[in-house]
Amino acid sequence: MPNIAIIPGDGVGSEVVNEALRVMRRVSELDGVQFETVSYPFGADHYLKTGELMPESVFDELRQMDAILLGAIGDPRVETGVLERAIVGGVRWKLDMYINLRPIKLYAEYLTPLKNKTPADIDMIFVRENTEGLYLGLGGNFKEGTPDEVAIQEMVMTRKGVERVVRYAFELTRQRNRRKKLTLVDKANALRAQDLWTRTFEEVGSEYNDVDRDHAFIDAACMWMVKNPEWFDVAVTSNMMGDIITDLGAAIQGGLGLAASGNIHPGKVSMFEPIHGSAPKHAGRGVVSPIATISAVEMMLDYLGIEQSAARVDRALAAALTSGEIKSLATSSGMKTSEYTDVVLRHIE
Repeated sequence: MPNIAIIPGDGVGSEVVNEALRVMRRVSELDGVQFETVSYPFGADHYLKTGELMPESVFDELRQMDAILLGAIGDPRVETGVLERAIVGGVRWKLDMYINLRPIKLYAEYLTPLKNKTPADIDMIFVRENTEGLYLGLGGNFKEGTPDEVAIQEMVMTRKGVERVVRYAFELTRQRNRRKKLTLVDKANALRAQDLWTRTFEEVGSEYNDVDRDHAFIDAACMWMVKNPEWFDVAVTSNMMGDIITDLGAAIQGGLGLAASGNIHPGKVSMFEPIHGSAPKHAGRGVVSPIATISAVEMMLDYLGIEQSAARVDRALAAALTSGEIKSLATSSGMKTSEYTDVVLRHIE
């Protein structure tokens, strides 16, 4: 019986998580799967009330879980980065979730802003390194607030960190068995330290003769994703570059209301979440699409090995988004958060 930790978090987090859990409970009933869930209060309200971010004892509890479903973290009442680094970053680093997995899948042609592109053209996965790079926060400021201020942020990459992500990406490409093409995205022509990625990619790739290897610098990759998204199957990249390019991916698949991600440590507890953030201005209005969080539940079910339920959710999402019942995922669509879920549930039945 899978044990799942629920962290609704801030803003619209609880709204979208509650709707995604409706879907998870229904598919579990249909497929005869039982879950145990434990909810945690961590986020802005808890921090402002208690001064507690996320105690070490909770990380010990999370290590015993099978998966974590996260809503969103971030609140304008708390300095930017305080909650995010302690909770989202804390989970990623302390539980060593070294893979950030971002599927970019177009369910219906009307959702993409790209002209003459269909679902057959936009179906890719980005494998983003998740625990190294610029986001470690190494560095600081000197003479802050003066004309002579110096700001330093160090980019840290290790052979171990790069190799395990690259190897995961090759394995995923092989298992996905779509085009069997893996693209390395870096900026090694300007950031010469990233030659570590280039060399590791080639060395590990020599073990995967059935996988076609490709390479693109980050600026060119962004251009090609817009112009020729059908070129991409699986791509692997560093932490910050992956963070940026996958938001471009979210735009071409239909927006943040559709995009989900997984923070993965293969074989251990992993965390799944929508990528749209806490959207505090929309909190409590019941107008935010829960589709991204439902998609995160699909990813979580697949990771847990419950493929039948994951496939059921995927089929329902595809049917819901092509049925004409959902005209838009914007907060101005006129649909309530629960109504999106109602449509998905009808197609699950």
